[in-house]
Amino acid sequence: MSTTHYVRPGRFDNILNGAVGWLARHGISLLGTAELSVLGRKSGEWRRIPVNPLPYEGGPYLVSARGHSEWVRNMRAAGGGRLQTGRRTQQFTAVEVPDAEKPVILRTYLKKWGWEVGRFFGDITADSTDAELLAAAPKHPVFRITVTK
Repeated sequence: MSTTHYVRPGRFDNILNGAVGWLARHGISLLGTAELSVLGRKSGEWRRIPVNPLPYEGGPYLVSARGHSEWVRNMRAAGGGRLQTGRRTQQFTAVEVPDAEKPVILRTYLKKWGWEVGRFFGDITADSTDAELLAAAPKHPVFRITVTK
């Protein structure tokens, strides 16, 4: 599994993420966006970032379009976190999905969110073949989450 692929956010991305996260915290979800909070693996402090939870069979799922980001590394260490939209906060546990199971999840994610995150997938789209999606799978961690309360 490739753990080096990561597309760092630029200045505009950081501003946009801050705005979208603020909206989610205050109850305004843009097409299903929520704010993810996960404990930092080094600091032990809560780290927040907006995410697009994907409702799908056996899910919901969190997909890291940017690759092996800080929230992914923190999630691996913490094993779960919180999703917040307004006053609704859901605590959850998370299990990373093996690459072999990702193609259908990535396809579904790109069908719903490709307009927003497609640039992080290169030539991969919702119309890519299963083999192409499988080849891209190691670059995009996916977590199945289970709400605990």
